Amino acid sequence: MPSSLSITAATAEPALLDLPWHLPLEAWPQETIAALPKGLSRHTVRFAHLGDHVIAIKETLLDLAKREYEVLKKLEKLDVPCVEPFAVISNRKDEVGDELPAVLITRHLKFSLPYRAMWSQGLRDQTANRLVDALALLLVRLHLAGFFWGDVSLSNTLFRRDAGRFAAYLVDAETGQLFDGRLSNGQRENDLEIARVNIAGELMDLLASGKAQEIDPNSVSQRIVDKYHELWKELTATEVFDEAERWRISKRVARLNELGFDIEELSIVKDDEGHTVKIQPKVVDAGHHARRLLLLTGLDVEENQARRLLNDIDQYKLANARPGADEEVMAHEWLSNVYEPVIGSVPSEFTGRLEPAELFHEVLEHRWYVSEEKGIDVPLVEAVRSYVSNVLSKRRDEATYLGTTTLTEDLNLIEPVPTGLIVVADDDEEGDWRDKV
Repeated sequence: MPSSLSITAATAEPALLDLPWHLPLEAWPQETIAALPKGLSRHTVRFAHLGDHVIAIKETLLDLAKREYEVLKKLEKLDVPCVEPFAVISNRKDEVGDELPAVLITRHLKFSLPYRAMWSQGLRDQTANRLVDALALLLVRLHLAGFFWGDVSLSNTLFRRDAGRFAAYLVDAETGQLFDGRLSNGQRENDLEIARVNIAGELMDLLASGKAQEIDPNSVSQRIVDKYHELWKELTATEVFDEAERWRISKRVARLNELGFDIEELSIVKDDEGHTVKIQPKVVDAGHHARRLLLLTGLDVEENQARRLLNDIDQYKLANARPGADEEVMAHEWLSNVYEPVIGSVPSEFTGRLEPAELFHEVLEHRWYVSEEKGIDVPLVEAVRSYVSNVLSKRRDEATYLGTTTLTEDLNLIEPVPTGLIVVADDDEEGDWRDKV
């Protein structure tokens, strides 16, 4: 190990010194490599085991590594969904003293997958649309934070399940730039055009490989533009109404809450005659339902998962209503009597196959399907047993996604095998787009 090795790390991790930094990433021994699926990258990228977690290592120029490390740290502080920066390592030399590239290290995002790993049964149009919807929401959040991405694509994004939909996380910030305040319209439209072109190209590659089914790359790539504009307008547009319609202020706030955003500041202006009122959200903060669930239960989950769990808490409150029991008390009862027993009943060999909140969501969906098939209200404990036996046991481990089989051999990455009892994400493309975000 060269004594000149330089490590800048967010967390002290002595085990970093045990990795073979004197070798190019391409030559690292198999025992250090974590067999995780990778997206496309212009750099050499490897996943490696480090203690009880996995890290992603990217070889690049030192200046680029330092810059991206700092950008990711700033995005983390802004609570923008992105991978966690871990370290920058430079002054690497091989066994004969020749210089090796610097590396940027990030923590692997558990239960996440790159879009190219979703080829198990062929990427369908509905799945591609849900991925694009998640990316549109991520791009809006980045732009609200003043971040210009510069290389928006599915390949530079990781996706996690979110109650039948997806949550998107930024992976590659190499081309990004963080500005003070909101971006200009020109900057936002530039990012959108980059996204549209990149997504169309990525989907055309899938079609050429035979891994995509009935996808129209142009319409799917245009979708991110349309969804972005609709969401941006809802979050930022000025609304003018008659002074007698003041109830529309509360309605606007409720609408934004339903989208998963909180308003930290609202500008309200009356005209000189006092007949009309103009309102505009000044600061919006994503994660409305996730924050509420965290306060009630301590569970830290994705936004749509939180929405689903809060709905189940509301149902529990109605079924177990009694005088003097406030919302926090009932939420903790639900946690102890419903959520934790369901998660705790999963056999240990299956616990890494889905994130707990997503597993609970799928159990609820599975219970509905089984009850409909049997014509009776199936008890939760019976639904859990059926779900573990018929669904969960057939999944691969999404926490780490290790194994030697190829991605195309996986039978259950995105669309479960249609047995009639298995939860399938809603593919209905009709209705309000807000249900998709």
